Amino acid sequence: MKLTRFCASLVVAASMLAPVGPMLTSAEAASKIVAVVNGRPITSYELQQRSKLISLTTRAPSSVAKRKAKDELIDEALKLEEAKRVGVSISDSKVDDAFATIAQRVKLSPSQFKQALSQSGVNPRTLKNRLRAEISWSEVVMQRFRATVRINESDVIAALQGKESKDDNGDTSVEYDLQRIIFVVPKNSSKSFKNKRVAEMKKLRARFTSCEEGTRIASGLNEVVVRPIGKRLETDLPAAFVQKLNKISIGRVTAPTPVDSGFEMIALCGKETIDSDATARSTIEGELRNKKGQQLSRRYLRDLRSNAVIEQR
Repeated sequence: MKLTRFCASLVVAASMLAPVGPMLTSAEAASKIVAVVNGRPITSYELQQRSKLISLTTRAPSSVAKRKAKDELIDEALKLEEAKRVGVSISDSKVDDAFATIAQRVKLSPSQFKQALSQSGVNPRTLKNRLRAEISWSEVVMQRFRATVRINESDVIAALQGKESKDDNGDTSVEYDLQRIIFVVPKNSSKSFKNKRVAEMKKLRARFTSCEEGTRIASGLNEVVVRPIGKRLETDLPAAFVQKLNKISIGRVTAPTPVDSGFEMIALCGKETIDSDATARSTIEGELRNKKGQQLSRRYLRDLRSNAVIEQR
């Protein structure tokens, strides 16, 4: 069954929804409080469901899964409380995207994935709760330590030299030359105005066959802003964005994406494969940064735990 493959993938992909709706199942309604974290109760239903999820993904014995589940739920209550305190809020769509990503990795649609979880006795909301907590915590940690996490150049060089001794092949990177085109749409605009802007973007995409001519046309449109992004290595860009760029030809623009000011399209003005150690450097820096971030995250959580009022029943 595909759920077996899901187990291994889930451990790697999901360490990361709050209740989707106000309706409670009979099991939830009948549950008891097993712990209270700074006034936030954790119920026996939550504990049972998290235990099942852990058993499913790690094959741990029920006693081990239950102990680990309680620790996870206490940690998550602290993480979500801290996220609320510092103003971090994760949208349902972001959680759903993470859920869909896990489903895709085990070659299931989100609905099939939900069904597979339910058939194993796990409410899909249990996984989404975990996802919301971990995504929130990731944002909290990044917000707090972004300015303090620094990677020493000597560490990067040492790691690079170690990599080169194992791999004699030269590294290459793809460099993109980009421009941003923003169609401004005020937040309270009417539907007809938005539709008009969509039509204008569609028309521009059809006429946009080179950056020189296309940006000239865009600059002549009302409430359209053209801003150069410049040259960026693929390692400096999100993987999903690189995939979008690779689907268009040089001189064309990406499909419109909603942004705070309206809609945005990115023009691909150049693309070149260059000999560089940037890919290796970026990977190593990411690994070192992630390692240091995990250390700071554990310390942060440990401090929250030591200052919390936790009652276990």
